[in-house]
Amino acid sequence: MFSGRKLVIATKHGKEKVIAPILEGELNVICSVIPDLETDILGTFTGEIERKYDPITTLRKKCELAMERSNCDLAVASEGSFGSHPSMYFIPADDELMLLYDKKNDIEIIARELSAETNFNQSEIESEEELRKFILKTKFPSHALIIRSSKDEFADIVKGIHDTALLFDTFKKFMSKYGTSYIETDMRAMQNPTRMKVIEKATQKLAEKTNSICPNCSMPGFGITHIKPGLPCELCKSPTNSTLSHIYVCQKCSHSKEKKYPNGKNAEEPLYCDFCNP
Repeated sequence: MFSGRKLVIATKHGKEKVIAPILEGELNVICSVIPDLETDILGTFTGEIERKYDPITTLRKKCELAMERSNCDLAVASEGSFGSHPSMYFIPADDELMLLYDKKNDIEIIARELSAETNFNQSEIESEEELRKFILKTKFPSHALIIRSSKDEFADIVKGIHDTALLFDTFKKFMSKYGTSYIETDMRAMQNPTRMKVIEKATQKLAEKTNSICPNCSMPGFGITHIKPGLPCELCKSPTNSTLSHIYVCQKCSHSKEKKYPNGKNAEEPLYCDFCNP
């Protein structure tokens, strides 16, 4: 279905560096990008342009923009969100969604990679000493920083700072002009190698899901939609919260399949049993 077809990557932030090699290798597609594609009209990380849509709708619109500009009917896009990890609340997380949109066959395939591997951070900085402590936590200078006067101000903002002298010089100018400064990590993919690695993992997941074929209708994208807990304790045989099976569902024909023991074990250690270890 995809072999030999042209695929446009909807990005302006260099994501094709990690996306194209995987999709070309796994799906045998021919990847391209549109150099001046303005995806920022759908929203920016720093808030100058508000994100009006949910992540999936944003992905869809990115693909549509790219397909319109390229006269291509196959596109892929990614969208990242940053904040507290949903289960480990005190650490930041990078939540990357990817969408493969096949307009010709009316197929959407979605993959997600949730990772605690991120340098995401932001803070109001009032002194050079605070700034020195901040940059130690953010992988600077290999990862860029952004400076503006405050969290909710967008008129004066400097992005993509990698140079230490430029960082401190810009900080001094902001403090002199506004009396405050707000520093944050630049989460644009081309400025953030750690995020780029997460996008790479998400792309691999997308390729694997795309190559998963429904046994009933032969459509691609036969993926996991539900994780079923209940793996029995090896000592007392009571169900635990550990994964018993993965449920696969086809988005086209709704055929479903349950795959038991996906993690390679048919029982859980008593350590993780609420009955044996309350």
